[in-house]
Amino acid sequence: MSIKLLLIGKNGQLGWELQRTLTPLGDVIALDYPEIDLSAPENLRELIRKLSPQIIVNAAAYTNVDKAESEPELAQRINADAPRVMAEEARRCDAALIHYSTDYVFDGMKGSPYVEADAPNPLNVYGRSKLGGEQVVEASGGATLIFRTSWVYSMRQGGFVTKVLQWARQQETLRVVDDQIGCPTSARMLAETTALVIARGRSDPIGYIKEKSGLYHLAGAGAASRYEWAKAILELDQGKDEHKVKELLPSKTNEFPTPATRPLQTELSIQKFQQAFGLSFPGWKESLKLLMA
Repeated sequence: MSIKLLLIGKNGQLGWELQRTLTPLGDVIALDYPEIDLSAPENLRELIRKLSPQIIVNAAAYTNVDKAESEPELAQRINADAPRVMAEEARRCDAALIHYSTDYVFDGMKGSPYVEADAPNPLNVYGRSKLGGEQVVEASGGATLIFRTSWVYSMRQGGFVTKVLQWARQQETLRVVDDQIGCPTSARMLAETTALVIARGRSDPIGYIKEKSGLYHLAGAGAASRYEWAKAILELDQGKDEHKVKELLPSKTNEFPTPATRPLQTELSIQKFQQAFGLSFPGWKESLKLLMA
């Protein structure tokens, strides 16, 4: 069965990978700004009605954590109001919605891996806006999957991996925080796993998503500090001969003041996802190795 998919946010790290992984499943309409403006959710409603997709995959978000502190209304419109419209329209036309959220909905104080039943307590505007998105999608009562993920990266510009590679070629000393702990997640693996979930539905993917509707943690297995992650990136870099860096030093978050407060320990347990879909997600180091090979 060929299905009609609407991918929102095709130019982001995840959206870029989703274009490739969703294509074998059917007819993919991939959009991004300015073709689609999530800060104007009502225009989004008109567009969804015109396109009548069977599955909407929302890979778009306002992700500038620090800038969100001074643009809370914009973050709210893109991260909560737009997903509400998507969920309402998906339900209206018997379509399914796959939406991504973040570990930043937690305050990082638990001290052990977070499970889906743990109470969120975001510390910043970005986290609050993403939690709002989760809540409106869940409240829609339609066929919806919310995948909470963590520290998404790719080899495209702008992410942590490419920044570390760039810094290594510019500076002799790198200082990276070792008290922020999360689950580095390959955008490619996340996109491939999303496509596998849809394919699991075979002849009735919408019915399958409805049956599995809910919130799931989906991130690289295992946890790392940003310092450990940076160390692994440098070790796996194929262009070590270009390195200027001589030392990588652990630092603390409070040495780098930022407008937004960040949660310190947000490892996600992916057990619920693995049990529900019969799919495993590789460890973060394995994913990183595959991407940088």
